[in-house]
Amino acid sequence: MTTQPFLPDPSLYNEDLAPIPQEKRDWTWLNMATVWMGMVHNIVVYEAAAGLMAIGFSAWQCLEIVAVAYVVLFLAMGLNARAGTRYGIPFCVLIRSAFGPSGAQLPVILRGFCAIFWFSVQAYAATQAVDAIAGTIWPVWKTAAAGVLGMPLHRWGALVVVWLLHAWIMNHGVTRIRNFELIAGPLVIVIGALATVWALKVGHGPGPLFAMPGRLHGWSFALAFAGGVTGMIGMWATFAVNIPDLSRFVRSQRDQVIGQAIGLPVTALVFTPMAIITTSATVLLFGRAIWNPVDLLLTLDKPLVTVLGGGVIVLATLSVNVVANIMPACYDLINLSPEKLNFHRASFLVLGIGLLFAPWLWFNEAESIYRVLDIISGLLGPVTGIMLADYFILRARHLDVPDLYRRDGRYAASNGWNPAAIAAFLLGGFCANLGLLWPRAVWIGHLSWFVGLAVAAGLYLEFSRWTALGRKPRQV
Repeated sequence: MTTQPFLPDPSLYNEDLAPIPQEKRDWTWLNMATVWMGMVHNIVVYEAAAGLMAIGFSAWQCLEIVAVAYVVLFLAMGLNARAGTRYGIPFCVLIRSAFGPSGAQLPVILRGFCAIFWFSVQAYAATQAVDAIAGTIWPVWKTAAAGVLGMPLHRWGALVVVWLLHAWIMNHGVTRIRNFELIAGPLVIVIGALATVWALKVGHGPGPLFAMPGRLHGWSFALAFAGGVTGMIGMWATFAVNIPDLSRFVRSQRDQVIGQAIGLPVTALVFTPMAIITTSATVLLFGRAIWNPVDLLLTLDKPLVTVLGGGVIVLATLSVNVVANIMPACYDLINLSPEKLNFHRASFLVLGIGLLFAPWLWFNEAESIYRVLDIISGLLGPVTGIMLADYFILRARHLDVPDLYRRDGRYAASNGWNPAAIAAFLLGGFCANLGLLWPRAVWIGHLSWFVGLAVAAGLYLEFSRWTALGRKPRQV
């Protein structure tokens, strides 16, 4: 045991970043499962799964893609969550072990950027739903059609409502967020089941929906299948990195594993067929795949369905945004300035920055979403690989937690920067996104997360052999 007193550097520590004592970690497997239920049941996951059909996959092929992606995600998250549960520390603190206290800012800023990006995407999806609800209940709503910064005034009004809802939830702190997820997660799946019943009625049972063949074959199918898996992983590549932000609240490793098993692959394999079946029904009913659920509600032209369905979309969006995007982004911003920011201030800063992404300018393109997912996968895969290699191999699952909050401790590296991690991250990210620069390597883009993870992990371990950081630390 270390006997050095815990005297953290104020620039690396505050109450929100501090380790959570074991007696205060009160999340059970049920809390972890319902949090994931609330996240998996979201509009971007729906659109991504439905978008696979728009690309040309059959319903069965879509399910195969989802199954492969979520099994991989479960394994990666289950491993990366262990340090958070063991030590009660968030991602932005854990990553200092590999990158150093200063170098850690690089992946933390990247993760925070991605979190706020996804917040803006999800929030705009909810904005569309609020806009549809208001236009249905109050037809004069749509008369405010004058455009400001590329969006009509009535949609700006809906956007304000959505932002205020997020602010209201975040103002109640982490405990209330957990209680919110206990209700939101299961409720969304019930509504999704009702939509599936409607789709099965339209398709006269599951047979016609799943009988439609795919349009992709041969090499085109293989590349698209790999890209689909990577794209699905890309939606959660951010969370594969910062899963300790949640697992630090869980009381045991058993609870986090069981909760994630139920909440991630199991729930995904229940929810995704709902999206696929519903989208298949739109092909039968309207002759085209409608992958945006708000567009589907408006196309059905049934006021009650639009209002109720829109409300569910808003609930699902709030559920995923609060836990998967705003909470991680808050920790990342706090890490940049722990002396000035706390969780409450950081949450409102996230809401403000999210507007700058202007998702209304590019949201309605399935291909643009997948392109962004591939790039994110290529950049965050290396971070995941380095974290796993550092904790399980280089550190042998033992960390000196007090030193994670010091600039002169064992993780300080070279002026706070670990060159082995920085080099591995940059080279891994370059290899993962090589297809963007070299047309002949375009296939790498379809495996960007896997390539980035493997290359960065291998390079990090090799580079670490050349430095004193490769020494196994004393057990604590």
